Amino acid sequence: MIKAQNITKSFGLLQVLKGINLTIDKREVVSIVGPSGAGKSTFLQIVGTLSKPDSGKIFIDGISVFELKSDKLAAFRNLRIGFVFQFHHLLPEFTAVENVCIPGYIARKSKSVVEKRAKELLDYLGLSERLTHKPGELSGGEQQRVAVARALINEPAVILADEPSGNLDTHNRNELHELFFRLRNEFGQTIVIVTHDNNLAARSDRKLVMIDGQIN
Repeated sequence: MIKAQNITKSFGLLQVLKGINLTIDKREVVSIVGPSGAGKSTFLQIVGTLSKPDSGKIFIDGISVFELKSDKLAAFRNLRIGFVFQFHHLLPEFTAVENVCIPGYIARKSKSVVEKRAKELLDYLGLSERLTHKPGELSGGEQQRVAVARALINEPAVILADEPSGNLDTHNRNELHELFFRLRNEFGQTIVIVTHDNNLAARSDRKLVMIDGQIN
């Protein structure tokens, strides 16, 4: 599902990624661990097409993503990749269901279809009583589940998560970790998680260690 070939990335004189080669299978849950500054988030952003490598290629489901024109790449990212971040990035002025709908609206899908899907996802995630609540009225765990629903709205093939449980307490962290594996089992997504949580990494199908811009 994901293939990285000789990915390098520098910021000024600092080389952050030093020729990463990696293949991730469909329906695989992979955790990437390593010290801060190792390049984990930079690599995840490149896989998610949010940043371009200096050299190398990323293939997602057989497509060389950086060979797509900018408008095609933006559409591909919106439809095929879901993102979950440590900071949920929900829009405070919108309700839970409105936040979830946004990627569907960007994809120009039918408003009624998108809203129906958003409500189904929020119900699946145990938030059916919180549809009209704004982020400020939700707990940290609830906000992160809204962010997960938003990542799922366009039924992406790949979910990328960057320290998704970093701001959660133990109970909500464990619930979120369980959710990732349930999503894989029920929806068939490929999931890549950058994490400092050793318990989550140990449960993954594969744990990769990144040190000094390389995967060991």
